[in-house]
Amino acid sequence: MKFHNNILGTIGNTPLVRINKLTKDIPALVLAKVETTNPGNSVKDRMAIKMIEDAEADGRLKPGGTIIEGTSGNTGMGLALGAIIKGYKLVCVLNDKQSKEKMDILRAVGAEVVVCPTAVDPTDPRSYYSVSKRLAKEIPNSWYVNQYDNPSNALAHYESTGPEIWEQTEGKITHFVVGVGTGGTISGVGKYLKEKNPNIKILGIDTYGSVFKKYKETGIFDENEIYPYITEGIGEDILPENVDFDVIDHFEKVTDKDAAVYTRKIAREEGIFVGNSAGSAIKGILQMKDMFKPDDVVVVLFHDHGSRYVGKIFNDDWMRERGFLEEEFKTASELIKVHEDQPLVTLFGEELVSHAVAAMRKFGISQIPVMKDNKFVGSIDDNHVYHLLVDNPSVIDAPISSIMQAPFPIVKESASIEEVSKLINKQTPAALVEMVDGKFHIVTKYDIISSLA
Repeated sequence: MKFHNNILGTIGNTPLVRINKLTKDIPALVLAKVETTNPGNSVKDRMAIKMIEDAEADGRLKPGGTIIEGTSGNTGMGLALGAIIKGYKLVCVLNDKQSKEKMDILRAVGAEVVVCPTAVDPTDPRSYYSVSKRLAKEIPNSWYVNQYDNPSNALAHYESTGPEIWEQTEGKITHFVVGVGTGGTISGVGKYLKEKNPNIKILGIDTYGSVFKKYKETGIFDENEIYPYITEGIGEDILPENVDFDVIDHFEKVTDKDAAVYTRKIAREEGIFVGNSAGSAIKGILQMKDMFKPDDVVVVLFHDHGSRYVGKIFNDDWMRERGFLEEEFKTASELIKVHEDQPLVTLFGEELVSHAVAAMRKFGISQIPVMKDNKFVGSIDDNHVYHLLVDNPSVIDAPISSIMQAPFPIVKESASIEEVSKLINKQTPAALVEMVDGKFHIVTKYDIISSLA
């Protein structure tokens, strides 16, 4: 009989799958190392178990202990599998940009989840780096994994992922491409492959808001490069010890939008349901296409499973709210889809300017139609009100009718975007869309810009 003694025996030996449609314009053969077949559905299973076993061997992790780690979710899942099989408790510290699915999955496998804010400095006591270290000091018989600086992270990929790729490609690999976060995967695989063939190029995928690319190219850690970003699992605002910049030949940055769009494309055009960093990696390859030749064999690693992003990347509303959804808007009715469930906010001319300011603040809007006798008789927008109030603060108590501008133009819901966009300009910041049911919705400059982005 063929069976494993426990689930940990199923880690590794993940498949290589050819990418066809998305890379049709790339002259090289592009193969994806699909790590979702690991039991925790990500590449992080490999290093999670390696770090646990090395800590057991040298006494850092003792029987009945508690494992503590700051994670984007995937390392936490790998650690959870190890904790279950080996009898440890697990506390995972995540930042609040991680998907709800990741948090729910970690709780489902028995981990305690602590959530920290994303937009804080790494040294801030609220950051997930700081909270992880603090908990490790406060909880008795605990071990702080520290995947960023733990050498067992990169070693796991040197011992398993790298050799698998070399054997699966029969040594023909010419380029290895992967998103870089802790640096363990790219550094471990890269070291192994370069020992086999120093001509192999190791290409890291970075994101805007991360420090890696500039540091590699200039040796400067530029804090001005750091700002919040949406892409999960790659990029950092620190320099982890596991990132071996000498092994990495080049970093390519990919935007949040492109990462999200191409993650969905991988699912729909290749039938491979993978996570956010896979989209970054594929888009990065397309951006670097001039580096590749017909005889090249490019291996790109897909970190994790798409099920962890169902509420985000694979959710149309989430994508639309961030301007990531590639929709072909043709008519006015399509422009107002994102807010068509919200009633039009209107004011009466007899109301005071202070009421208009309160409505703008309450609903987070900038333009409001003004009505009288059930007809649109004027309009008011924040820019106009601002200038009036700066010149004469007493205007706040004047009736809206005394300062309102011309009413917004009205178009039918079938009007083309071109027609609507011609009506909106510096003097006319919005238009109204009349629906077939008689209701009205507003279209603003922002709606037009979102449809074109």
